Amino acid sequence: MIMIAQKEQKNQLPKEIQPAFNELKVLRHLRNAGFKKRFGFSCAYLFQIIFVLIFHHKNWFRLLETERGELFPGKDAVYRFLNHPGYAWRRFLTALSAETAKKVSSLTSNHRITAFIVDDSMYERNRSKAVELLARFWDHAKRCHYLGFRMLTLGWSDGHTFLPVDFSLLSSNKSQINGISEKIDKRTSGFKRYNIMANSSNYQTLILETYLLRLYSPDIPCISRNPE
Repeated sequence: MIMIAQKEQKNQLPKEIQPAFNELKVLRHLRNAGFKKRFGFSCAYLFQIIFVLIFHHKNWFRLLETERGELFPGKDAVYRFLNHPGYAWRRFLTALSAETAKKVSSLTSNHRITAFIVDDSMYERNRSKAVELLARFWDHAKRCHYLGFRMLTLGWSDGHTFLPVDFSLLSSNKSQINGISEKIDKRTSGFKRYNIMANSSNYQTLILETYLLRLYSPDIPCISRNPE
């Protein structure tokens, strides 16, 4: 088995991206959201590798086929990291978006109007069969059914920049195909997300509650008006 040196784990980001990671305190927000491990590859290391894959236009399978493929973690370690129910991905996204919104607001005029945007889109998983809470929905635009979820996204915008602040995948009680796994720990953030997904009857209420909570959050620059 080939071990990766500790120094190698800390230098996964290109020099062009490292300053942005430091300024936005990405890894600090990751730790504050509960991304911690007692052994094995650290969460910060796994997150950085997955993030860099976007710029290399490769998936994890192609990365393992490269000459340095043996130096990277196996796909099981990555899947466990992405699917861990104890990691609060929504909390991490909100904290990172708040940090980014502050940086963007400091570069623009105080007279610029900012707003929160709620978007409701479909999230297709037509090839999936065993995904938890998978449901069947009707696409009004394409006039056909699809397998997947409804994705509710809350974003912050100043008219030129859009930052996703929060998101939630929603299932359906009437057309639900799969249920929730009985093995999941009910004390985790993952179980709370599953409850929101399954509770489609409070769909409109969820939009308003999420919107109002983020609207009055002290960490995100709220909707502003011209001081006249």
